Amino acid sequence: MPTDRVFLTGATGFVGSHVLRELLNAGYSVRALTRPSTTRSPRANATQDDNTAQDDITDHDDITGHHDTGRVEIVEGDLRRVGDFARALEGCRYLMHCAALYSFAPADRRALHDVNVRGTAGLFEAARVAGVERAVLTSSSATLGAARDGTPRTEEDYAQAGGWGYHHSKVEQERAAFAARVPVVVLLPTAPVGPGDVKPTPTGQLVLEYAKGKIFAKPPRGGMNLVPVEDVARAHVTALQRGRTGERFILGGDNLTLDEVWALLSAVTGKKIPAWRAPAWLALAIAHVDELRARLTRTRPFVPVEGVRMSRALMFADNAKARRELDFQPGSVTSALERAVHWYRAHGYC
Repeated sequence: MPTDRVFLTGATGFVGSHVLRELLNAGYSVRALTRPSTTRSPRANATQDDNTAQDDITDHDDITGHHDTGRVEIVEGDLRRVGDFARALEGCRYLMHCAALYSFAPADRRALHDVNVRGTAGLFEAARVAGVERAVLTSSSATLGAARDGTPRTEEDYAQAGGWGYHHSKVEQERAAFAARVPVVVLLPTAPVGPGDVKPTPTGQLVLEYAKGKIFAKPPRGGMNLVPVEDVARAHVTALQRGRTGERFILGGDNLTLDEVWALLSAVTGKKIPAWRAPAWLALAIAHVDELRARLTRTRPFVPVEGVRMSRALMFADNAKARRELDFQPGSVTSALERAVHWYRAHGYC
């Protein structure tokens, strides 16, 4: 029943905040997990890390506004210490786990495992004990790996075993969720775009930097899949209601080469496409140097190696299964980019 309570993690993140809105629109009550710093003014915290938010905080549909009207109950906690808030899962029929630590910083690699993998395992065990009947996990299409021959990846595909970093932690997170004794549907968004990407995510950062006119070179000849974030959020509610448990579903929109992405950004922002293309070897060399700087200073890399490697690949995905079983009908990527740029401009980011 839509009046049932959902325990939602990552409600202050980019995807999670849109999921919160869709859950409320569908009539659910929500118990939202946040860190103490994320229940205050969103703009005041927009540069802070948040271990329980998928991407970070937004200032549209402020969670505190829902809380003040009684539409959302806020629970403070950290996924590295699930025991501290485990009892808050009692009385919740469903779990919607959108939270993850998203970082390319070398210093965060241990935390990535602690939050994304061990935290997920602990959360799902607490959900089982509390009697949660069904869960939805927000994973990532990066767990599929690259489409080396250009053929879009499907739910049957997995990235190569081993490795490190954020994307590897998401593969391990999926395994932890499927190993739990709570029926789970796993959703794999590609690269969501749209309004409210405060931190922003790597894709949002690309949109923002292009809108600012700070992009001076074309990227290597890779490709990615873009999808409107609002459609991703609506699919979460559908998956909660009727997605087949034990299954993965790709939430993707348009497969685009990076040159096609640049053309869309140019049309949306009014900025010219750079004439010069950065050689792949140069981009990777810069990334390795920047990672060394990040290691020495224990800060985030400006040009992450993991991101550069993905930019050289064709990260194409096939959403046919979600279309068939979840009635997933993603809208226009161009319109989503327009909404993202408008939001950044309206809020003074560019």
